[in-house]
Amino acid sequence: MRHWSVDEKKLKKDRSAYAIWRLEQRINFGVGPKKIKRSELKRYWRALHLDPSRKRYLKFLVWG
Repeated sequence: MRHWSVDEKKLKKDRSAYAIWRLEQRINFGVGPKKIKRSELKRYWRALHLDPSRKRYLKFLVWG
């Protein structure tokens, strides 16, 4: 995934910050060919900054 406004090399040094950023990009913009892992979504759930309605919908899908 390439993003013009973020220096991914610098961001990759902090694994959790990179994972959170990558999840937000994939959820908000559909960036990336792979599916989002449920375990990764659950791990970083509290740190994700998403639209409230989208976050409620994802919570419904993930936790039932």
